[in-house]
Amino acid sequence: MRFFPDNHLRLLRNGEEYFPALVAAIDAAAAEVFLETYIFADDETGSLVADALARAAARGVAVHLLLDGFGAREFVPRFRSLLSQAGAEVLVFRPQISPWTLRRGRLRRLHRKLACIDGRIAFVGGINVIDDYDTPGQTPPRYDYAVRIEGPLTTQVRAASARLWAQVSWATFRRRWPGFAALKRKTERTPDNPEAMPRGQRAALVVRDSVRHRHDIEEGYLEFIGEARDEIVIACAYFFPGRKFRRALSDATARGVRVLLLLQGRVEYALLHYASRALYGSLLDAGIEIREYHRSFLHAKVAVFDRRVACAGSSNIDPFSLLLAREANVFVDDPNFAGQLRSSLGEAMRDGSRAVQPLQWRHQPLWRRARVWVAYGIARLLTSFASYERYH
Repeated sequence: MRFFPDNHLRLLRNGEEYFPALVAAIDAAAAEVFLETYIFADDETGSLVADALARAAARGVAVHLLLDGFGAREFVPRFRSLLSQAGAEVLVFRPQISPWTLRRGRLRRLHRKLACIDGRIAFVGGINVIDDYDTPGQTPPRYDYAVRIEGPLTTQVRAASARLWAQVSWATFRRRWPGFAALKRKTERTPDNPEAMPRGQRAALVVRDSVRHRHDIEEGYLEFIGEARDEIVIACAYFFPGRKFRRALSDATARGVRVLLLLQGRVEYALLHYASRALYGSLLDAGIEIREYHRSFLHAKVAVFDRRVACAGSSNIDPFSLLLAREANVFVDDPNFAGQLRSSLGEAMRDGSRAVQPLQWRHQPLWRRARVWVAYGIARLLTSFASYERYH
């Protein structure tokens, strides 16, 4: 994990803050735009972003949109036509999806949400290109975060995006992307006007792939969990950690650290929803506090350690994110940024969540406990099948 100093970071909560910032950056682009997303929905938000990308391409900006072949499998033809006519390039990561294929590799998806504009402004987070309210029966928006970045870290985001674009381009067309030869030279340059950059915020981009960085995000979490002395707050949409991660949290409470988990309270994906609850008993017994978010669907993947270090990105703490998917998180070593995220999480816990009471959890009806353990058994079986390694 390499921290870069002298960045200016802004925490963006939900799509209502993220998409205006993203579109404004795209509209100001002068040279290039990279955008990666797992989902690109056919809704008002999708149209907003597609129109901005088309406007940029039409004025000569090199626009690169990379979509996941499963999450964005229904990317609508009108968006593709709009972008193609404007001169934007669209690639699909692992597009061969069949519901009848049981190969493990089909689960290795592009789940990260990255954007980089002119190598100067970048976005890292967990927000797909989809309307916050695009869930039947949901009134409050889907709850998630992204981070807007200016400063030296943007070169790392640009390098990660351009590198993956080159790889997908090569796999798709069996030719090198024209910009690949100049990639190293471009991404190692310093900002054109470093004196104008705000000072003081240290941040690191941490990616997960299936080659050189298979465990980097998990190891980042474990490092700061191990260093925590006061408080750990984790908000996670899909929380199904392995033994090593659970043991680290239990060790933290044993040395007097308050560990607080904000987890999904509504049922979105039933199997993982119930399977994750099989872990509640041991977590509660270890002194870990659990709160379930009910106000809307929780999609956040963030953490705060000792109100000093924060983490935000696309990676859940589950086998899909930690073993299979391409993910990207940013770790921020800055008390002001961490305090802002901690305050936002505190508001969500106070206004939209309910505590899981240990005594009440232990005295659940037998049928409810049976449902949880059946789901857990199926999830463990699928995890063993889907991953090439032991989920430690």
